[in-house]
Amino acid sequence: MDVQSELGPVCDILLAAKSVCLLTGAGISAESGIPTFRGEEGLWKTYRAEQLATFTAFIQDPKLVWEWYDWRRGIIASKEPNAGHKVLAEWEELFPHFTLITQNIDGLHQRAGSKNVIELHGNIWKNRCIDEDTIFENHDVPLKEIPPHCDKCGALLRPHVVWFGESLDGSILHKSFQLSSGCDVMFSIGTSAVVQPAASLPLSAAEAGAKVIEINPDPTPLTGSVDFSFRAKSGEFLPILDEELRRRTKQKKG
Repeated sequence: MDVQSELGPVCDILLAAKSVCLLTGAGISAESGIPTFRGEEGLWKTYRAEQLATFTAFIQDPKLVWEWYDWRRGIIASKEPNAGHKVLAEWEELFPHFTLITQNIDGLHQRAGSKNVIELHGNIWKNRCIDEDTIFENHDVPLKEIPPHCDKCGALLRPHVVWFGESLDGSILHKSFQLSSGCDVMFSIGTSAVVQPAASLPLSAAEAGAKVIEINPDPTPLTGSVDFSFRAKSGEFLPILDEELRRRTKQKKG
């Protein structure tokens, strides 16, 4: 796809949109230097993410699991939001209704300034009591206690993230599909469009009549079903789109 020739039509769609929804995945975080923590690059000591990111692994050896998450938190803390994160944060002021749904747990969208963020898979900077389900924010790097314990009841705290074998929070998932189905424009940014149920959100939007725009360096299973698909990194493409969108907005007002 010729990026320049398609910028105009995309901007026209966005200028007419009242409701914009986005789904972001690991790709946008990878552009900030955060590894996926899965596959070869996710190997830690002799363990893979699939061996550690489970409740069974946590109960068997909470110290080991927390050492891994402490290491991950250290890596994430050393990285910064990229230009793509920053554009999306600024877009909250640009559209009447704007929602950012992310599969990422790193909190980079919030650090970039995004306020209306729905986190499908949780947040690595939050801990949850395994007895009371109370959620605590903790930004200590490194952690002061491994494994950490609940200040109120003394039970173990676990990372407030969705592990393998666990279901997503039903209310969060319902809200995400509701917003996706009700938007005018849906973006899929930096996601492989493989992990369910998140991968179905853009399809849900398309079925409801929304225009769907994909931004990803590689083709995905979603590519053939979208209105526009840009083979690009979000940190490079979004600033270009933003600049053209704002230029056209000024023209329209003038």
